[in-house]
Amino acid sequence: MFTRARLGTAIAALTAAMLLASCGGGDETEPTSGSGEATATTLRLGYFPNFTHAPALIGVQNGIFQDHLGDVKLETTTFNAGGEAIEALFAGAIDASFIGPNPTINGFAQSGGAALRVVSGAAANGAFLVVREGIDSPEDLVGKTLATPQLGNTQDVALRFWLKEQGYETTEEGGGDVSITPMPNGDTLNAFASGAIDGGWLPEPWATRLVTEAGAHVLVDEADLWPDGQFVTTQLIISTEFLEENPLLVEQLIAGEREAIELIDSDSQEAQSVVNEAIKALTGDEINPDLLAAAWENVQFTVDPVAQSLLTGAEHAEAVGLLDPVELDGLYDLSSLNKLLEEDGEDEVSAG
Repeated sequence: MFTRARLGTAIAALTAAMLLASCGGGDETEPTSGSGEATATTLRLGYFPNFTHAPALIGVQNGIFQDHLGDVKLETTTFNAGGEAIEALFAGAIDASFIGPNPTINGFAQSGGAALRVVSGAAANGAFLVVREGIDSPEDLVGKTLATPQLGNTQDVALRFWLKEQGYETTEEGGGDVSITPMPNGDTLNAFASGAIDGGWLPEPWATRLVTEAGAHVLVDEADLWPDGQFVTTQLIISTEFLEENPLLVEQLIAGEREAIELIDSDSQEAQSVVNEAIKALTGDEINPDLLAAAWENVQFTVDPVAQSLLTGAEHAEAVGLLDPVELDGLYDLSSLNKLLEEDGEDEVSAG
C-alpha cells in the first residue's frame, strides 16, 4: 500500500479522464451490461511469482486461462509489488491482475473509484507474527524490532493495528514502544539470524521459513484475529473499462481461475509441483518443496474475496494513520463470479 503517496502525474491525468465515466453504486456494482461479445483480441494479465498467487501460476503454466479464452490471446506480466501492478493498470499496460488487498484499496481510492473492480478472490490467510525465543507475550515485545514486508502493506497494517490494540505506539520512522522495520521478505531470514530483528509479521512462505530454518515461533496467527478465521491475501482485479467492454472474457478468466483452484483442491501435490515449476521459470529459483508443503497448509485458495476483511483492513489502516479516509462503495463487481457459482449450484459470495 502506498500510504498517502501519489502515483505520478500520468496516473493523475488518467484518473481525471476515468472519473468522467466512473461508476457509482453500493458495495457491489450492478451486473455488467452488454451483449457479452468481446471487443478485445488480447487479455493482458498481471500476477506475482509467489505461491499465494497459485491460481494464477497454475492457470498460466497449465494453459488453463488460454483454453478458456479461446481465440483471445493471453499476455502475461509478472510484478514484485502491488504498486507496480497498479501503475501498469493505470497506464493501460495490463487489463487485470492478481494482487493484494491494500494496493487494490489505494488504486481504487487514487482513481476516485473509477479505475478497477475486484471480480474474484484467489487466496486467503497465511500471515503470522513470528518471533525469537524468549518472546512469549505482547509484553515481551517492548523495545524489540519487528519486520514487515513494506510500509503500509497488508502485513504492516496488521502489525501496527494489533500493537495499537495492545496499547503500544509505533511510528513510520521505526520509533515508539516497538520498532517496525520494513524490509523485503527475502532479507528477513538473515536479519533475524544476525539479531537485527526480533521477528516479523510475515506472509507465507517467509513465516514458515523463519520457524523451520531459524528457530522462530508463532506468537500470533492472523487468522485467529478475524471472524470465521479468514482474511483476504490475494484477489483478482479488472480494469473497469475492460470489464464494461468485455464481460464475457472476464467470466472466462474467472472460470479458468476456478479450474486452477479445483486442481489445488483435488491434487495438492501436483498443484505445488506446477507452482514451483512456474516460480523457477520466472525467477530462476524454486521454493524448497518441504517448505512449500508446510506453508501451503496455512493458505486457503478460494474465489471468495473475503470482502469484509478488506473493508475492515482499510479501517485499520486509517486507525494507524497509514490511509486517509476512503469510500469503497462500488469496489466489488462479483456478478460474473456469482453467475458461474449459481450455474454450478454453489453458494454466491458476498461483497461485504
